[in-house]
Amino acid sequence: MKKNNISLLTEIAIMSALSLILGLIKFAGPWPQGGSVSLEMVPIFLMAFRRGLKAGVFTGLVVGLLQLLVNPYVIHPAQLVLDYPLAFALAGVAGAFAPSITQNRAKRTLLMVTGILVGCLLRTFSHVFSGVIFFSDLAEEMNVWLYSFLYNGSFMIVIFAITSLVVILLTNTAPKLLHAARSGYHQAA
Repeated sequence: MKKNNISLLTEIAIMSALSLILGLIKFAGPWPQGGSVSLEMVPIFLMAFRRGLKAGVFTGLVVGLLQLLVNPYVIHPAQLVLDYPLAFALAGVAGAFAPSITQNRAKRTLLMVTGILVGCLLRTFSHVFSGVIFFSDLAEEMNVWLYSFLYNGSFMIVIFAITSLVVILLTNTAPKLLHAARSGYHQAA
């Protein structure tokens, strides 16, 4: 195995473990069916911006599988896929917006916030689809799509805001977090 592959896999493992730890520190909100806010997405986005799309998606996939092992809430096998590995892997799509070291701070910030928004939206869509299929009885009289979007969107918008703030603060304070050692700017896995 090449040294770059070992380095990449090591980074993915470390960031996935960090994500799992941050996911255990939850801030509960008014959501009765388990919605909460944490910083678990920060390592996924850092990997996506540091190493690119494939590494971001793979890191998200690993995080989703770890979340499934440690803190599952599973009603049906399809919901298991939609709420865990798929939802977090989709967040890694933010890597498509990975900034370059040659870009100024404003351009890097815009790219990262856009990537985080896209990643959070894709994760939200996965949770919304799961909610429509498996939690529709909770909607009662409300349109099930609207209910699922409002429920999932209500905590994902908070996650988006907090995660964006933390990622921007971290990368402005320590820009080297965005660039893998010896690999130029970022690598696609």
